This record gives sequence, structure tokens and C-alpha cells, in this order.
Amino acid sequence: MHPSLVRSAKRAIPLHAVTCANLKRWLPTHGKREAEWARAANFAAKQYEILLVPGANGISSAVMGLGAGGDPLALAAFSETLPPGVYALGDVPAEIGGARGTLAWVLGTYQFDRYRKKQAPQWPKLVLPRDVDGDEIARIAEAVFLARDLVNTPSNDMGPEELAAAARDVARKHGAKFTQIAGDELIQKNYPLVHAVGRGSARAPRLIDFSWGDTNAPKVTLVGKGVVFDSGGLDLKSASGMLTMKKDMGGGAAVLAVASMAMDAKLKLRLRVLIPAVENSVSGSAYRPGDVLKSRKGLTIEIGNTDAEGRLVLADALAEADNEAPELLIDVATLTGAARAATGMELPPFFTDDEQLASDLMRCATEAHDPLWRLPLWRGYESAIASPIADLNNNPDYNLAGATTAALFLNRFVSRAKSWVHFDIPAWVDRPKPGRRKGAEANAARAIYALLKSRYS
Repeated sequence: MHPSLVRSAKRAIPLHAVTCANLKRWLPTHGKREAEWARAANFAAKQYEILLVPGANGISSAVMGLGAGGDPLALAAFSETLPPGVYALGDVPAEIGGARGTLAWVLGTYQFDRYRKKQAPQWPKLVLPRDVDGDEIARIAEAVFLARDLVNTPSNDMGPEELAAAARDVARKHGAKFTQIAGDELIQKNYPLVHAVGRGSARAPRLIDFSWGDTNAPKVTLVGKGVVFDSGGLDLKSASGMLTMKKDMGGGAAVLAVASMAMDAKLKLRLRVLIPAVENSVSGSAYRPGDVLKSRKGLTIEIGNTDAEGRLVLADALAEADNEAPELLIDVATLTGAARAATGMELPPFFTDDEQLASDLMRCATEAHDPLWRLPLWRGYESAIASPIADLNNNPDYNLAGATTAALFLNRFVSRAKSWVHFDIPAWVDRPKPGRRKGAEANAARAIYALLKSRYS
């Protein structure tokens, strides 16, 4: 169980939460002192407003405002701000309490302190609510924290080798079989696109690969983009465009989070994880605009732009994953700015032509409050990824629908999998909220885990 949770306590300070609309009706239902203190403090139940009610021996209770009540993870504000002590959920709306409220509490304890002077954590502690599985809460939170830590780590300390080491740790913890192919061996083993993108860096590219579970169970394969830093290559990004590019391996981090949860929960599946880990750098050996490269699948690709490198490394990994014809093939990537333009940073899109899968994902995303939105895999844009001299061009001849054309490019490398879905995530929080600090985020990981749990428990 997470250190910020306890199973019981002799005395716990009650935590309440109320919306603006319910405040007038709510106050008379609580103690006279609580109501008088709220009125004296001009407590208006604004979103994330916290009122500490004093008692004879310190805090007697705490009340949080929920505003209009639109944030299911609002209770994370308690663990982010309350002083050390033992607390218990009191009068809170059902939709933000229970397991969701407990997870929110734990998510609120996240801090990335690798580069600061470390101090012993002084978490407030929450009494685990009745009928809430503390092990499941810890399983989810710890996987999310793993992904956040990997993405938050600056690129000088998170190269392809370090990402592989993190994946190896996850694999070994759960008894998975881990392998990797690095450097020029990628050419020998026929992963030419992974090698081409990564060869411009002094840090050798590699394909991370591990498998877990019963070989006779349904096959589920996760593919995550692992571009540890993206300069744009010879089509160099601007300084501002490079500023957060340590997050370009966020898809790889997210699939490691999903794998960690799935293996720890011992889901009944045959899991495989593939992460092409590269640094897209500028050097004399970097691949060039205008080059024509052959992929693992055999399709040739004209390089229209070296800054569209993510779809290249994913293409080789997807071809390998598809070769096994898995029941479910999932890829996660920080792929396009167009996805951010379409749905912003808080609502990552996904693409699939499997209607049942799309419906299940939307349901799981809503239940887990890990927001997702389906965008169309519109075949009418296939011509945008054509090339006059090769099978494909990695830079669409169309300045609109960039997230869709990127998904169509990836889809050309999937033909045998029973079902496929592509997530285009930001892996980043730009507008912090309780439980979601500014910086790294494991978008889609909790929703994907909820989907796998619903299908393979």
C-alpha cells in the first residue's frame, strides 16, 4: 500500500467537500462550530478552496470547495496542501469519493525531487476507505509515478541506454523476459528505420523488447515511442520547440506504466512491450531530407522532414509487433503538434477502426478520469502520405489533419493484428491541477489499464 495511506487510525480528522450550489444546504447539516467558522472565513466553496476548522487539539476538520464540481480528482488538493496528520474521508460527493478519491489523494503526493536536496517525505496520511483496494490504488499510482519520473528526467540523464535500463527494471520486477537490440545490430536484425533516426547521435539507438505471461493467453502488444530527445534532426526545431523535448519518450514511459500495472495485477494475457529508443540529433551521420529508406516491412519511405521521426521508429516496431498477429496492438506516442491543436493538452486523441474497442476505451477513460477523445482514421487523406518516388512520405503533402495523416502512416504497418489503436499524447501538463503538477503526465495509461483489466482479469 502507498505510504500516504493507512488501514486504520484511532483518531482521524474528517475531510469534507462541497460544491458552490450545495453550500447553503450543506452548512446546517454540520456542527454549529463548523458552520460558524465557514461563515466567518467567507468560505464560498470555490474550486480547490480549503478551509481548516480549528478544534481544541488542532484541526478538527477540513472542508474543500468543489466549485461547480467538474473535477473528479479534486481531492488531490487535500494531500497537496494539508499538514502532516491522519485524515479520513467524511462528507464528500460519491462521484469523487471511494476509490477515485483515494487515488486522487495518492496522486497529489507526487513530487519530482531527483535534482533537489532530499528530505524525508512528510505526507499527510489518509485512512483507507472501506471497500477500497489499497493495493490496486498503489499499483496504479506507482506506475503513473514511474512514467512521470522517466519523462521529467532531463535528456542528459535519460538516453536510450537509461530508458532501456528502466524498462529492464520493470521487466525483472515481474519476471518478464527482457532483450534489446542496439547500435549497428539494428541493421543486421532488420530495424533500419530505428537505426537511421538514431544514428546521428553519439548515444546508440536500440529496440527495447520484453514479454510476460502465459504463451497460450491472448496476445496484447504495447508499442511506445522512445525518442529521448528530439532536436528535429537536420530540419532543426526552434529553441522554444526543443525546450520540452525530453518528453518525446512519453509514449515509451506510458506503455511501461501500463505494463507495470498489468503484470502486477497478473492479468490473463500474453504481454509484449516494444520501445524503439533513439535520440534524434544533428551530425554528419544524421539522416537527411530527401533520403529514401527501406522499412522492416519492406515499404520504402521518402524523408520529407527529419522532424517527423517518431512515425519512422514506430513503423519498424509496429511491423515487428504485427508479425505475431496479436489480438490487440496498442501504440502510444507524443507524435504530432496537430493533435494538440485539435484537442489541447488535456484531451489526447486516439485512432482506431474497431468500433467496439473505441466504445470500450471511451467508457474506461471516463471511469478512470483519464480523458481521451476519438478522432477519425479518415481514409480520404491516404493520398497525403504518398510519394512520387517511394511507397510513402513521412511528411504529408497536406497542411491540415496532421494527427490523422500520422495515424494513417502508422496504420500502413499494421495488417495482421486483430485490433489496433494509436494514441497521440502530450505526456505533459501545461495547466496544473491537483494531482497533475506541471510537467510529465502518463496520459492514457490508466485508461488502457482499465481496458485490459476489463477484458483480461
